[in-house]
Amino acid sequence: MQKMNQLRTEADTAISRAEDAEAKNKKYEQALLEKDQEITSLQHRLGVLDAELEKAEQNVATHKSASAEGEQSKQTSELLTRKVQLLEEELDAAEKNLKETVERLRQVDVKAEHFERQVSRVEQERDAWEKKFEESEQKYRKSQADLAELEASMQDL
Repeated sequence: MQKMNQLRTEADTAISRAEDAEAKNKKYEQALLEKDQEITSLQHRLGVLDAELEKAEQNVATHKSASAEGEQSKQTSELLTRKVQLLEEELDAAEKNLKETVERLRQVDVKAEHFERQVSRVEQERDAWEKKFEESEQKYRKSQADLAELEASMQDL
């Protein structure tokens, strides 16, 4: 009886660990989905910034040709150049952020694979414990039947 309680406790523990691992796995899958969405957002933002940069570069070229017209054109060109520089810095920052996010996503993916393997291992352990429990339960029932048979034969004597 004590052994069966111990087996039940161990089975409950294994099930609990499996459920915890599944919960963690779901959490990591959610985090992975969020990172995918963040990457998509950053890629879109990068495209927008590229378009803005291209537009700003076109403006700079237009204003450079007009700089011969006067000091006002020169000041406008300097302003646009600063804006392009700021956009390039922002683009660099966005690219750096994208690289970091991709690296974090890779790490999350590696962790998710690790936890999937752990979940699989825990499920195998659980299955083994369940099999042992069923075998023990069958042996217990057989022993009970043998005992009942022995009692009946002893009463007949």
